[in-house]
Amino acid sequence: MKEVLENWSDNMPSWLWNILITVISVIIGLIIKLIIKAILNFYKNRTDYSLFRSIIVHTGRPMNHFVPLLVLNLMLPLMDMQKRFYIPFSRFIEISLIISFAVLLVSSIKVFEDYMYHVYDLNKEDNLKERKIRTQLQFIRRIMVTFIVLIAVAVVLLSFDNVRKIGAGLLTGVGIGGIIIGFAAQKSLANFLAGFQIAFTQPLRIDDVLVVEGEWGRVEDITLTYVVLNIWDQRRLILPINYFIEKPFQNWTRTTSQILGTVFLYLDYNTPVDAIRTEFDRLLDQTNLWDKRVKVIQVTDAKEHTIEIRALMSARNSSQAFDLRCYIRENLIIFLRDNYPQSLPLQRVVLAHDETATKEPQSITG
Repeated sequence: MKEVLENWSDNMPSWLWNILITVISVIIGLIIKLIIKAILNFYKNRTDYSLFRSIIVHTGRPMNHFVPLLVLNLMLPLMDMQKRFYIPFSRFIEISLIISFAVLLVSSIKVFEDYMYHVYDLNKEDNLKERKIRTQLQFIRRIMVTFIVLIAVAVVLLSFDNVRKIGAGLLTGVGIGGIIIGFAAQKSLANFLAGFQIAFTQPLRIDDVLVVEGEWGRVEDITLTYVVLNIWDQRRLILPINYFIEKPFQNWTRTTSQILGTVFLYLDYNTPVDAIRTEFDRLLDQTNLWDKRVKVIQVTDAKEHTIEIRALMSARNSSQAFDLRCYIRENLIIFLRDNYPQSLPLQRVVLAHDETATKEPQSITG
């Protein structure tokens, strides 16, 4: 085979032989890529989640240039080219292959991320473990992508002799420059360390319910420098990541998504508390919003004109707790209005016409 190739190269002009080697390399690379894709396509629809489908989606485009470049790099020794042309051409192929391999590695991280998202699905009631894993996974993915890019750039630069000399000169004069850069990058480094701390100590996670700056919302994204909070009315609150290290905030799903909800009613002293308690129990038994853990009716305060009645109930998460509170508040008001209207707050006025006036006070609905 070697003799045949040598005969062909001797009988052809160098430029034509080199073009032929390049075209053959690209064709072989594309054929190998198509074979791999066909094998993956054969298995991709075997289950609802398919690792093979994920590989095709995320690595399809990088494979289009990685495999042909790899084959071309292997066939470079077969080319008939002068040294002054061969060295820059081989270096160009080498650098292209490094960049292509880096892109392929980044795409492979996305394949792994898809697999983890399938294993740790957020679409469940008690998803504390899934939120922990996803928060760490997002941070690790960004770190790995940054690391791959830096390594690829370093390898490319080190392939040039002049850059090596420049790098050595920079290392000898790094003293003052390092101090200046250190001060300039202080805040960025603080954000990076804050992101690292949040990823592994996890005061907040993806899909956590937070109350920050007076706003209620869910954590939509955690990056290396900021956190995106999806507010209940579909606004987005963007906060620097070190905010969550330096300032207090409420996390309603820190250990569990279960939560207690309260409804306060301010009623007259004539209010039949036992009747309200019976109706409260009936209303809870009729709704799926209540998780059957806590239900309490108590008189929690007695003011000058009214008493304060607190209805305490439990729900599976904060969204259901809000709906449950509205449901109980609306129906208890309707119950009192229809059955015990005298329980609504009243304002009493005593009218005395003479010194012997001892009549009962009149009630005026307020």
